Amino acid sequence: MGADADIGHAVVTGGGTGIGLAIARRLAAAGHAVTIMGRSAGTLDAAVADLPRAGAEVCDVTDETAVAAALARAEASRGSVRVVVNNAGMVATAPFERTSLEAWRTALDVNLLGAVRMTQAALPSLKAQPWARVVNIASTAGLKPYAYVSAYVASKHALVGMTRALAQELAKTSVTVNAVCPGYTRTAIIERAVGTIVARTGRDAASAEAVFTESNPQNRLVTPEEVADAVAWLASPGAGAVNGIALSVSGGETG
Repeated sequence: MGADADIGHAVVTGGGTGIGLAIARRLAAAGHAVTIMGRSAGTLDAAVADLPRAGAEVCDVTDETAVAAALARAEASRGSVRVVVNNAGMVATAPFERTSLEAWRTALDVNLLGAVRMTQAALPSLKAQPWARVVNIASTAGLKPYAYVSAYVASKHALVGMTRALAQELAKTSVTVNAVCPGYTRTAIIERAVGTIVARTGRDAASAEAVFTESNPQNRLVTPEEVADAVAWLASPGAGAVNGIALSVSGGETG
């Protein structure tokens, strides 16, 4: 479907960089008017500059009032929302014994409740559409365990569980709810992590990157564009019979 075909308004949280920006670009190319949301006005403005029929709203997904206000502004500018992509997220690494309760609360507040807040705010508009989509960006950490990120793993497992439960609840409406679970993806977060490994261990960049690629049977990092393509399919009119899945984009690391 070409970019000149208007197939509705899509909102992407955490849309200013990385996977979120790749998703916004892919949905814009598919014909959506797009609103990207995030916490940094400068980052959002730079991102939206090359997106057709797009706008940006500063929004902290941990603030229920801010979420509702940002969505209202977006709908006033670009029409009722048809697609919500809950991409905003965070990760912090630490052994379980040194992961504070505050770190646990933050992981759940952003990774799970951020998606809850945006979806609850958008549902009246979504249910009024002839077809509508919610796509939650989880992680392979929502499907399998990883050490030293227990709060992140728990929050992403919870997001996958919420996705499946809400899909059942909305199954007789026009709204489908699915999750996309990327493996390690070539983003600024991974690049910084590789740099940290190099600085701390003296390894070269290739061997430091192997820490992240070795779990992928294809022995590589996923690209943001590959994640975006999966989201675009789930967000399309033709994916109406796909509901409640957690789609792994990981080269076969998880099924």
